[in-house]
Order: sequence, then C-alpha cells, then structure tokens
Amino acid sequence: MGIRLDNDWHLQPIDGDTGQAFMGIRAQEKVFIKRNTSPFLAALSREGITPKLVWTKRAGNGDVLTAQEWMDGRVLTPSEVGRYQEVITILRHLHHSSSLKNMLERVGGKKVSAFDLLLRYAGDLPQALRDNTYLTKVFRYLEDNLPSYDEKDYVAVHGDTNHRNWLLSDEKKLYLVDWDSAMLSDPAVDIGSILGRYVPVDKWSPWLSAYGIVPKKDVMERILWYGTMHQLEQIKVQYRKRNFQKMNEEILVLKNTYNYL
Repeated sequence: MGIRLDNDWHLQPIDGDTGQAFMGIRAQEKVFIKRNTSPFLAALSREGITPKLVWTKRAGNGDVLTAQEWMDGRVLTPSEVGRYQEVITILRHLHHSSSLKNMLERVGGKKVSAFDLLLRYAGDLPQALRDNTYLTKVFRYLEDNLPSYDEKDYVAVHGDTNHRNWLLSDEKKLYLVDWDSAMLSDPAVDIGSILGRYVPVDKWSPWLSAYGIVPKKDVMERILWYGTMHQLEQIKVQYRKRNFQKMNEEILVLKNTYNYL
C-alpha cells in the first residue's frame, strides 16, 4: 500500500480506485481518504458541493492525504443523472461561483481551451483509433469547428461528470466527487458531457432552461462540440483498458447522439 499513518488508523482500499482511495477507520470514526488529490477540495467542501473535509496529513512516504466525511449512500445511475434537478443546481453553483474560480486559480488550476482538449486527445492516440474512418471523420469535424469562448469568461469546471462521480447520501444529499480533472474552462465542458451521455436530445432545451441558459444556436453548437469531444475521450479510455465491448458501446452512443456529423 505504501502509506503510513498513526498506528490507530486502519486503511481499507476502495475497490476500483487503483490504490488512490481508502476507507479510514479508527475506533468509531470512519472517513474517506484519498491521496494527492486537488487542494481545491477545501473550497468545494466549504461550499457543500463535496463532502466535508475533515483533515489533511502528510504520510510517511510523502503523499498528502485528505480525509472527508464518510457518506453512506450510492452513486446515481446513468438515467438518474439526467433527471436530477440537483445535478443542475450543483453545476450552476460551481460554474457561477467567483470564489471557486479564484480559489482554483490560486492553487494552480490550468486553463484548458477547446484546442487543448483536441491536442490532449490526439497526442497519444492509439494507432487503431487513428485508423478508424468514422472516428477520424468526427475528429476532423471538431478540428474544423472549434468553438469560440473568451478565456476571461472561463469558470471552474469539474471535467469528469461521469455518473459514478455523483454521490447520493442516505439522507438524500447529492455531492459531486473526484476532482482530479478540475480545470478552468468553458462551462460547456461539463454541460456537454452531461447532455451527451445522460439526457435525451429532445430534453436538452428544458435542461438548459432549468440551468439558466437560453438554448440559442451558438450555445447548442458549443455544447454539441464539447459533448462530442468527451465521447471521443471515453472511446479512447475504453480502448486503453482493452475493454472493446465497452468501447463499441461508446462508439454507438457517439453515433446515436451526434448523428448530425
């Protein structure tokens, strides 16, 4: 495990988190511990977007560990993400908070443009995906239709709004967790990934209206762009995991949702 804390703490690895997250148990106390997470977490905790931060410690091997209040509950299902009003409320809070934007800037949050996302995707793209005619067509479309968004209007975005990162506590309080991908960017990064994966296309306008956006043509084009970009990244992730069945499912999502290409 490579982590040493006070002797009275017992750390139990959490399945599926590649050794980064643990349940910390001491006497009657139980916390969620993660190593080397974003220092942005403290500000998010104060805003109530993520569970309460309990402490931060440096382990014997130099890792910085953060402990958050343990929440008994479950993650949202894919179908629930698109239907939960609180998902919209949390994203709107995050994207419209000047204090969270300022804090993310202070802790070194990177500014990420649409072009940066294209470069990130293409930089280490496996050859098999480069050779896929359909994926290449999608990439060329994104390359030719980069959305315009002024850097001064960037906000704090989560960057990975997968349904597994929405935690619903037993008390029915919803949290957004796992902030390792947080960045300063166009809010359409988060909105596009939510709509593209979890909201039927005919429900996009009501969802955006609930968020507070008038679904005009230029707005919809930006959201479609970022949703498509996110979907390409998911295909790449599944390929690298050698999970080809899941990869093909992600390609099908791309074809069904973005059939305008």
